[in-house]
Amino acid sequence: MVLNNPYATYQNNSVTTSSPGELTLMLYNGCLKFIQQAKRAVESGQIEEKNTAVQKAQAIISELMITLDSSFSVAKEMLVLYEFANSRLIDGNIKNDPALFDEAAEIITEFRDTWKQVIQMNRQKQYANVSEI
Repeated sequence: MVLNNPYATYQNNSVTTSSPGELTLMLYNGCLKFIQQAKRAVESGQIEEKNTAVQKAQAIISELMITLDSSFSVAKEMLVLYEFANSRLIDGNIKNDPALFDEAAEIITEFRDTWKQVIQMNRQKQYANVSEI
């Protein structure tokens, strides 16, 4: 129950009060977390847990793909990379190959790190505009 669990309350508040950019960053971090869980599950022979973690990572990638704004040319290039990361997850799940999960994680990490830089640059611009007032 959210009311009795301070951590769950914190998580709920962090999602409901975050900007769209911060929510996207949370998706990238969540995807990476599930990929790492899948990798650990393969290494420990927990096939069901691996499959669950891969499915969660794939659901996040699907959400990221759906929310791409196709009016920007870079969205088409991003879609190809998301599809490739998703295919690595599928192959890694089928073959129980952690190296394939690493390939997917590399792509998602690049997106996450880039997105983090964009958020930081936007914050700097906002603070610069506020200080000029």
